[in-house]
Amino acid sequence: MSSNNDTIQKTFLVAFLLCFVCSILVSGAAVLLKPEQIANKKLDKQKNILAAAGLLDPAKSVDESFKLIETRIVNLETGRFATEQELAEFNIVADKYDQKKAAKDPKLSSVLAKSKDKASIRRLEKFAVIYLVKNEGELDRIVLPVHGYGLWSTLYGFIALEGDLNTVIGLGFYEHAETPGLGGEVDNPSWKALWKGKKAFKDGVARLEVIKGKVDPASSDVAYKVDGLSGATLTSRGVSNLVQFWLGIDAFGPFLNTLKTEGV
Repeated sequence: MSSNNDTIQKTFLVAFLLCFVCSILVSGAAVLLKPEQIANKKLDKQKNILAAAGLLDPAKSVDESFKLIETRIVNLETGRFATEQELAEFNIVADKYDQKKAAKDPKLSSVLAKSKDKASIRRLEKFAVIYLVKNEGELDRIVLPVHGYGLWSTLYGFIALEGDLNTVIGLGFYEHAETPGLGGEVDNPSWKALWKGKKAFKDGVARLEVIKGKVDPASSDVAYKVDGLSGATLTSRGVSNLVQFWLGIDAFGPFLNTLKTEGV
């Protein structure tokens, strides 16, 4: 008589072997695909930077267009470009610096006082990576990384300013988990187009904001206001808060003032 193959032990053995083989295949695929994933992530980031700066050209490759961009590191504590000594001390390389990861590192960030944490980010990194576009040695535009809490998630993106360091070229987010059709409308090209030409500062203070409802064209502050996202009041408020925080005195504000007085 043949032995019984339907025992519990053999069932568990087959299940174990199947799981083991599958885990090996999945792990192997993850390792093999990791370089491609890193490359795609870098490419997507570059596309978002170019889009915010109004330099994304479908007729050119991203690599070709990105040659116009100069990547620099800013010391947010001093409001100046980081020195070679500072970069060496913290082992920072501009093209490889991960600002998101740095915000979680006690050596590279500090806790924000609640009274200053308008964007609800809790910690502020000491160094930030920025992107410059020059024309014959003069600053033509600048792209700044921004992030802050919306309704359900932290929104990560970029805001670009013209060489006057006041006129907005564009704003875009590359990562968030806001509600599709509501807060997720931050990705809507029509809404993003409303930012172009707006003014970031009024009397030296970051005043640009997303309001509730539509902006009144006759308003004296029309240059500092953007239409709100329908049904997404908290996300709209979050965008206002993060923009004003990162352009304000506790983030890029001092650095922008340095650029205005000393240039690049």
